[in-house]
Amino acid sequence: AIVSFTVAGGRQSAWQVIDSTQLISITANLGDVKTTITHPASTTHSRITPEQRALAGIGENLLRVAVGLEDIDDIINDLGQGLDQLVVSERT
Repeated sequence: AIVSFTVAGGRQSAWQVIDSTQLISITANLGDVKTTITHPASTTHSRITPEQRALAGIGENLLRVAVGLEDIDDIINDLGQGLDQLVVSERT
């Protein structure tokens, strides 16, 4: 399964979530047996203009996760702790 979602903030917030994960692999490719996360605006859709990305719904705060074969609780926990880091930094 592939899940796309946005985070509060822009590119910096999206990358903060990505960089805070431990189990989830950072990649521009989808379709691995491992769970992967990507920031489409700076990877798969980086060659099109910001206007074209906006029309396609590819914002600076969009993340895309391709769920792999790891234990689902491990995936949820890893993504959760990545999102928690974003919340913590917004409060400080």
